[in-house]
Amino acid sequence: MDFSWMAWTLPTALFFIAIFAMLIGMGVWEYYSPGGSPRVGILRIETTRGDRLFISLLGAAYIHIAWLGLTELSLWWALALSIVYAIGVFKFV
Repeated sequence: MDFSWMAWTLPTALFFIAIFAMLIGMGVWEYYSPGGSPRVGILRIETTRGDRLFISLLGAAYIHIAWLGLTELSLWWALALSIVYAIGVFKFV
């Protein structure tokens, strides 16, 4: 297959590897502790671990897009903010 249309750089590869590793990790977690630990958090809707992962990934995407548009600082700061956001989502949502 010809993948020349995409810039397969190290950061791109690491991004896809990280997403794949999270999905594998969540699958293993679900295998050993089925049910997803549903609970009602600050959003007042019942969410599972998978829902909270999805909300975290969406939030991280928006954080990075806003970071690129609003500041000239390094994206490492956006990554740190996204990790803090994800921890908050898993704890409170």
